[in-house]
Amino acid sequence: MKKLLLGAFVLGAGLFSVANAQIQEGNWMVGGSMASANFGLNTGAGYNVQIMPKGAYFIKDNVAVGGYVNLGFMGAKGSETTYNYGAGALGRYYLAPGQQGVDNLLKHGRWFLEGNLGIGGQSGTDGGDSANGLDYGFGPGYSYFITPNIGLEGLVKYTGNAGFGNRGTTSNIAFGLGFQIYLPTSKAKQVINNVQ
Repeated sequence: MKKLLLGAFVLGAGLFSVANAQIQEGNWMVGGSMASANFGLNTGAGYNVQIMPKGAYFIKDNVAVGGYVNLGFMGAKGSETTYNYGAGALGRYYLAPGQQGVDNLLKHGRWFLEGNLGIGGQSGTDGGDSANGLDYGFGPGYSYFITPNIGLEGLVKYTGNAGFGNRGTTSNIAFGLGFQIYLPTSKAKQVINNVQ
């Protein structure tokens, strides 16, 4: 019984601690958005589903830089399906507890701001509607740490593509759900050595 109570106490203390260690300088972040939906701002906008793997390195506490890949498809009622793709750089800034202005949800998460810039495009199934150009996006998100090294995330971003094809510039507001795994550099090296 004592072991059960001790285990429950340790688990409870871990679940309700403030998230700090995983967003320190020298750590890695790997994961991505597994589901995404957006609300188009252009005429005839419809649905959009994407997968966006991400990876970043914390260059200092609360600041991560890295890259992303974007793959997805979209369409609207009565129109062709369009496939989108992209790759580029991203940056994140995690707000410190004093900067957030509101108490953290269960003191076990962090608000962050994310921005991305890269090359991307869209191509339609009929080959007529395409756009290739500069991808960009920025917006706030929240990461809730279910364990010290795994965060579930929600992210709302304004995204766009300054295209040079038939479509020109497009933009939308996207909502993404996903997860990130945070690894200290020593753990990342250990994982790489185990794979080799």
